[in-house]
Amino acid sequence: MSAAATQLQSRNLRVGLMALCGALAMLGLGYASAPLYRLFCQVTGFAGTTQRVSEEQAATVSVVAGKMTIRFDGNLERGMPWQFRPTQVSQTVQMGSRNFTSFIARNMSDKPITGRASFNVVPAQAGKYFNKIQCFCFVEQTLQPGQEVNMPVIFQVDPKIKDDPDAKDISEITLSYTFHPVASAQTGG
Repeated sequence: MSAAATQLQSRNLRVGLMALCGALAMLGLGYASAPLYRLFCQVTGFAGTTQRVSEEQAATVSVVAGKMTIRFDGNLERGMPWQFRPTQVSQTVQMGSRNFTSFIARNMSDKPITGRASFNVVPAQAGKYFNKIQCFCFVEQTLQPGQEVNMPVIFQVDPKIKDDPDAKDISEITLSYTFHPVASAQTGG
């Protein structure tokens, strides 16, 4: 093999390896994009993502004069064999106070089903002021055939919402959950 052919083959191999590395990097970013986006939304409240706070963090929020109406919404991914609904449609709460609500889920199928709830608030700019202290959405939920459970949520609305020029006029927040089946739990894999 001539020196020119060897050099061409070496160059082609180098370009092929760079293309392979680029493809693998894009694949890795594709898999990492959902967790990275979720983390970004949780930190910033972007797209109506609520804040998760500890009991200690919640205790540092002052209760102040002012009320906010919270509406509750429960949905299921198409084909999810559950019933899922809030126990109450709305609640008027005091700013900074800790509040309780719950949702009821029932497995309508003849087999155990595991689900995970995704959540958001509307309007989106309220997300960074809506603190969830305890929520069924933090973990997967497995319901046995015909089982019905009451799923609690403890939350507060941070009074700092009234200091935000983009959120100060908000008087109603909708907290919405959608349950999705967890495929690995259903298939045993």
